[in-house]
Amino acid sequence: MKALYFDGKELLIKDVPIPVRVQGEALIKVLLAGICNTDIEICKGYMSFTGVLGHEFVGIVEDSEDKRLIGKRVVGEINCPCYECELCRAGKTNHCPNRTVLGIYQRNGVFAKYTTLPIRNLHIVPDSVPDEVAVFTEPVAACYRIPEQVRLKPTDVVVVLGDGKMGQLVSQVIMPMVSKLVCVGKHDEKMELLRNLGIEVYKFCEGSIPFRADVVIDVTGNPHALEFALNIVKPQGTIVLKSTVADYFKINLSKAVVDEINIIGSRCGPFPPAIKALAEGRVKVHQLISGIYSIADGLRAFEKAMDRENLKILIKLD
Repeated sequence: MKALYFDGKELLIKDVPIPVRVQGEALIKVLLAGICNTDIEICKGYMSFTGVLGHEFVGIVEDSEDKRLIGKRVVGEINCPCYECELCRAGKTNHCPNRTVLGIYQRNGVFAKYTTLPIRNLHIVPDSVPDEVAVFTEPVAACYRIPEQVRLKPTDVVVVLGDGKMGQLVSQVIMPMVSKLVCVGKHDEKMELLRNLGIEVYKFCEGSIPFRADVVIDVTGNPHALEFALNIVKPQGTIVLKSTVADYFKINLSKAVVDEINIIGSRCGPFPPAIKALAEGRVKVHQLISGIYSIADGLRAFEKAMDRENLKILIKLD
């Protein structure tokens, strides 16, 4: 089968064998997959990964020990833990030191016709949710990780840095939870999409904004955004870092000490509230789709995904 494969130096369209599921796993026929900024960062050296890329998907179970799953449309959590180590026993399975991660670490991903995942990672997609909506489940779940980590108060002022695909999703998820949410962006068309959803926007141009925030959520993918966040968060406020980047950079953290600022990393989140929000239309995604490409045209799809003017690029496998 054809796959989008990163060999450590370049991204290729490569023929790879259909994966063989092991005990406890399901064989899934991938219908639609989404290109994430993490996929792009992997191609820059993040995680030193080689293999089939991709971790956002919707597919159909073709083979499973649990026969009730066969023929069902599913989405899947990307972390595959051991369930035996100290962290797993403590319920922190997403941080299992022995885990593999779909399309990111020691496990081939979903930019191919077939993939495998543990049965316990799978969630059935309601019939009412079309593929092009269901494929957003993993990034929307990542947005719902934020209120698990940060006790958001109804009176809080929240600033989301970045008007890209994650900025759009995070803004939709968090806005109903707080009194004021502003998304800071650079792109007029993307900011207009947010305005159309009733989300307040502020254009980044002067290097600052005219108010301070209780919580700043960085989804820019720019390693220098932390400096900007430190300048706009209130003393004893919280900065949530949501982007994974390959670049290293230096920063003076004295302001974080003096102002007693909490800096929190945030990664994968819960699938059930994400599926529910998508099914109920509380998180809208159709306007974020900038293009759908076949796997044979996967290299062009990646080129489009790397263009900051675009939002979500999808790859159709079926």
